[in-house]
Amino acid sequence: MRAKRYRNDAGKGLPAYETLRCPVDAGKGLPAHEIMESRVGRHSHAAVSLTLASRRAFILAAAAWPALAWMGAAFGQSKKPPVVIGWLNSGSRTRGGRSLPAFKEGMAALGWKEGSNYVLEERWAEGRGDRLRTLAEELAARKPEVIVAAVGNATAAAARAAPKTPIVQANGNSPVSFGLAASLARPGSMVTGVTNIITEISEKYLELLLAAAPKLKRVGFLVDRGVGAYATHMKNARRAIEHYRVEARFAEVAKAEDLDPAIARLAKEGVEGLVMVPSPGLFGAERRRIVKLALAQRWPVIAGGSRYAEDGALLSYGADPLANFRRAAYYVNRILKGAKPGDLPIEQPTKFELVINMKTARALGITIPQEMLLRADRVIE
Repeated sequence: MRAKRYRNDAGKGLPAYETLRCPVDAGKGLPAHEIMESRVGRHSHAAVSLTLASRRAFILAAAAWPALAWMGAAFGQSKKPPVVIGWLNSGSRTRGGRSLPAFKEGMAALGWKEGSNYVLEERWAEGRGDRLRTLAEELAARKPEVIVAAVGNATAAAARAAPKTPIVQANGNSPVSFGLAASLARPGSMVTGVTNIITEISEKYLELLLAAAPKLKRVGFLVDRGVGAYATHMKNARRAIEHYRVEARFAEVAKAEDLDPAIARLAKEGVEGLVMVPSPGLFGAERRRIVKLALAQRWPVIAGGSRYAEDGALLSYGADPLANFRRAAYYVNRILKGAKPGDLPIEQPTKFELVINMKTARALGITIPQEMLLRADRVIE
């Protein structure tokens, strides 16, 4: 018996039993049991696909977790408040402010960004040593992580006001000489940093002045009696005076208001040249004024640090103070990363710069000997 033929949905003739067995599913004829298997299989395949997708998502999430965790940590760090660094300087921000940019340069070179990683609490004594104690106490109240101190008595003032806070000396005499450190190699205290060993070289000032102007017979010494190394400086000056057999006159000052009378007194006593006994605080703040007063008397002047020669002094001799301030950033960086100040050796400069201002020499009618010009590290024309 021939099977009765029907036309399926696709328009093709098939036997009736085949048509009955193969109802159209998505346009494809399949036996009923295969349709069931197909549909079951389709659901099973979907479940497997879902499982695989879930597994893939889990693996991707697991792989991404360390990166997400790092990003979270980085975000947390960016929200961490910047550390507070105290800045105590016996000088003047307006008249001797190059030290601060030098320190910031050093910090930037080590990856520290002001405002993001750290903020500075600045205190400037403007050459008045009597203000250092109050300013140091103000800084201590701010609870800084570290205090950068310079120069003169600033380190001692900071150490007294904040005995548990690390102190980095950026420039000045040896902390050992003030009893603030046990030794240069092992400070063993909360004070470390850089020294300019100015007390050791101040004895050379008279030698260099006489080498540049050998006809000088009477030399004036301008002394800040408030500096911590006053006794050492006076001892060095008297030893040099005795060695070179010149007449000496001393004028001691304690504040800026004393400068004009002191210069006038030295002029009245007939001095022919001036040695500025190291005083980074008062003299540093009043540097230009003192040099101007001396030049008005037609005195050749020698002082420490190239800034004096740049401002008109005939000679300057000393370590580069800006290099010291940049180096101070190294100590701050080490301390902020966990180092103990007592374990960080105090550094001394190894290079000292002799600067001659030839413009001043010509104005004063002084002929600088050729051998001295050859010794100079820099000549200002």
